[in-house]
Amino acid sequence: MHGSKKIANVYNTKFLGLTLNNTLSWRTHIDTIIGKLSLASFDLRVVKQFSSQDSLKMVYYSYFHFVMTYGLIFWGNSYYSNIIFRLQKRIIRIIVGI
Repeated sequence: MHGSKKIANVYNTKFLGLTLNNTLSWRTHIDTIIGKLSLASFDLRVVKQFSSQDSLKMVYYSYFHFVMTYGLIFWGNSYYSNIIFRLQKRIIRIIVGI
């Protein structure tokens, strides 16, 4: 066969910003998101001292909400998605001051 190519079996791959693994468990993708959202939560906690609640909401929607909702329709029903939604509750509590 002329020009035949072998396809490699990989554990995970990134496609359009979503990390897919060979079992479609979404664990790898959610682990990536957790790191980004934890950093955003820390940053928001630091900036809270100097910002109004409206400014904090703008930061929330421009970064945290954007990262969280990208591809949510695919990974939102995953077992591991509860971790993301707990982070969302935490950051909302930071904004509100609870």
